[in-house]
Amino acid sequence: MGNDFKGVNEIIPIRGFNYRQFAVADYHRDHPNQPILGTEMGSTVTTRGIYEKDSIHAYVPDQDIIAPWWASKAEDWWKLAAENDYWLGGFIWTGFDYRGEPTPYMWPNINSHFGVMDVCGFPKNIYYYYKSWWTNEDILHISPHWNWPEKLGKPIEVWVNTNADDVELYLNGKSLGKKTMPQNGHLQWLVIYEPGTLQAIAHKNGKELMTKVETTGQANLIVLSPDRETIKADGKDGTVFNVSFLDSDSKEVPDASNMINFTISGDAKIIGVGNGDPSSHEADKCVDGMWQRSAFNGKCQVIIQAGKTPGKITLEAKSNGLRSVPTWIESK
Repeated sequence: MGNDFKGVNEIIPIRGFNYRQFAVADYHRDHPNQPILGTEMGSTVTTRGIYEKDSIHAYVPDQDIIAPWWASKAEDWWKLAAENDYWLGGFIWTGFDYRGEPTPYMWPNINSHFGVMDVCGFPKNIYYYYKSWWTNEDILHISPHWNWPEKLGKPIEVWVNTNADDVELYLNGKSLGKKTMPQNGHLQWLVIYEPGTLQAIAHKNGKELMTKVETTGQANLIVLSPDRETIKADGKDGTVFNVSFLDSDSKEVPDASNMINFTISGDAKIIGVGNGDPSSHEADKCVDGMWQRSAFNGKCQVIIQAGKTPGKITLEAKSNGLRSVPTWIESK
């Protein structure tokens, strides 16, 4: 879209742009009294829990580094919008990954990579970038995870997303340096990998924030986490159980890929399973009487629907070699 187009541009109260964020300044120069709205912005492509481009499995890194030719990285468009008063803001494409329109890969990839969250609603790293600058919550997030036995002694790019004033990064208690947080940006360190604990300590308005990622052992325990403890016994209401994994020291395992089988008792039924993998061809529905799903980078998910008889609903997840504890909710 060029600025030489007249007509409707001269009478509309607000001008919307899709992706052409770098053309906005020129348009504003010619229309100084017309606010700008990003009607479709971003389209950054990321895969949750992946940190190297993998064209074989159709994955892209879970960092704000890749966008299709027509789109932009999250920081590129948001810095322009945040720092110029004539921008009203913008809508990002998209909140969630979705089936179809696989980008930047084609079949056998089965869904887009555009989401701030994957199709199950599990956050990607870009989620923490937006949350840092779009909320008043204290945000401090490190990526990637710290399970890299194949990279011993090799450099790993570490990103920190936060809305704190500064961050100091530590590996196994040794400082890797303190950095000032740039407004609407992120911080990076190049860290030589060794197993242990990668910790970030930040300060925000005089308050200390802390977070860490740790090297873990193999998955030992399956953990089921329902999004609520009570649902309606109306034959329609449902809830989501997120599935994660702990090692023998109760640390969450971020790269678990175990296959899980699910069973349910009480007046309710399983209606779907997923794991957010944009290249997974596993069934979302029951196959041969079995509900099952493999974990993708430490997560998978089950959706259940209530029947019409109130009572206890128990969901159980099992996998070879792992401990599990049945989890229950109540329908009323």
